[in-house]
This record gives sequence, structure tokens and C-alpha cells, in this order.
Amino acid sequence: MFRRNKGVGTARSPEALRLIDVTKVYGSEENAVKALDGVSLSLPAGSFTAVMGPSGSGKSTLLQCAAGLDRPDEGRIMVDGEEMTGGTEAALTKFRRQRIGFIFQQYNLMPTLSVAQNTTLPLKLAGRRIDHARAQNILDQVGLGDRLGHRPDALSGGQRQRVAIARALVTEPSVIFADEPTGALDIRSARDILQLLQEAVRVHGRTVVMVTHDPVAASYADSVLFLADGRLVGRMNEPTVDAVAERLAHLGDTVGNASADLGDGMPMGA
Repeated sequence: MFRRNKGVGTARSPEALRLIDVTKVYGSEENAVKALDGVSLSLPAGSFTAVMGPSGSGKSTLLQCAAGLDRPDEGRIMVDGEEMTGGTEAALTKFRRQRIGFIFQQYNLMPTLSVAQNTTLPLKLAGRRIDHARAQNILDQVGLGDRLGHRPDALSGGQRQRVAIARALVTEPSVIFADEPTGALDIRSARDILQLLQEAVRVHGRTVVMVTHDPVAASYADSVLFLADGRLVGRMNEPTVDAVAERLAHLGDTVGNASADLGDGMPMGA
């Protein structure tokens, strides 16, 4: 699918994403809900990490804060060694467009634009030169080289998600955040998308952080982070479907004892 990009491995921090004591609260006073409670983590460049947990555990909030779509109330977030918290909205928007890619469950494609135009839209929004040959190459690699002029309504769900992956890759982001990227797909299409995400890491050298509820999807990642009640309560390296499902079934047992389950070599904290 993907071929190695000559730009891989140049001028990037060995640490793609770092969160230090990140807290996010919704509401106030007696109605306050702490969606994230002092979360700290560090993810190396070129890694594929799945984030899992029960409904309300803070998965989506973690992704939104780490990706700069929402601001934490406390703590610091760094992408590729650069501080992302504390700047103006304009600076944050510019940073996202230059350094972060997004893949959503519902694709978020522009219905009036072609496959090629949707793919290069992030470059246009960022005011960057559009390299049509490179965009064509990426679309070839995700299997859409013969669909450049098609609009989203002429594509299957799996093909639309392939466009979303190409769109995320075209800016050469430091981190790609994927929010339930296979949630709306059939089993075969989901497998193809997960393989493309693996190859985005292994061939293009990107870092992928994927929120998912599906143990099968999580098994494609290098490691899985488990959240409960807004806290990191576990990590699993080299996940398998059965091991992930078993951990999820007993996730409540680890709440309040997170420190015993966060080893495996992952740097935590500042």
C-alpha cells in the first residue's frame, strides 16, 4: 500500500505527544464533572496507540484536548516538543493545521469537493503550496488513484475513510488523531482502514492516536491506554483481541490503583 517517504525521520522530536497533569472540567460547582483528572503521558514518535475505556471515561475529551480542539483547564500539552497550550486561538489554529491530522468516524468530507480537492483542502486552508503530484501519490497508495474526480456521495464508506486518511497524511503531521475511525464501517472495510493506519506509522513514520471501543481495532495498535473516570488506569503493549477484551471487562478493578498498572516502559508525568 504505502511506500517509504524520503522525508521520514528528519527533524522531528523523538517524543511526539506529551501531556503533563492535564485536567478538564465541565460545568461548575455541584454540577462539575471532571472529564480528565491529572492525566500525564508521553508517546514516542512513530507509534500507534489506541485509547479505550467505558462511556464517560474521558476518551473523547483526551483526544480533543491533545489535538487542540479543546483547551484543558490545567496542565500542559506538547506536540513534537512544542508547547500547544497557552497561546491565542489564532496561533492554536495555525499549529493544528501545520502539525496535526484528523480522522473522524463520519469522515467530515466536503460533499461538493472531489476526492482530490478534499485531500488537498488542509494545505489550502493552511496557505501552503499544493503539491498535486504528492497528493496523487498518497491517493494511489490508499487505493483511490482512479477516483480523483469522484465526490464523496459516489464512494463507499470505506473509500470515504481512505480519503480521510489521505487528507490527514498530506500535511505530513506530527500526530494523527483518529476518533472511532472504523465505527461506521463493515468488517472488511474496517480491517483495510486499520492496516492503512498501521502503514502510516511504519512506512510514513507518523504517530497515530486512535480512540476506539472495539478490541479488534485496538489489537492493530502497538499499545493500548485504558481510561476510567478521567484517569489513566492501565497500559497494554502488543495487545491481542482477547487480552484487550479481558482488560476492559475488569477495568473497574484497577480504578484507584493506576500506578500498579502503568509500567511497560511508558514515561508518565513531567
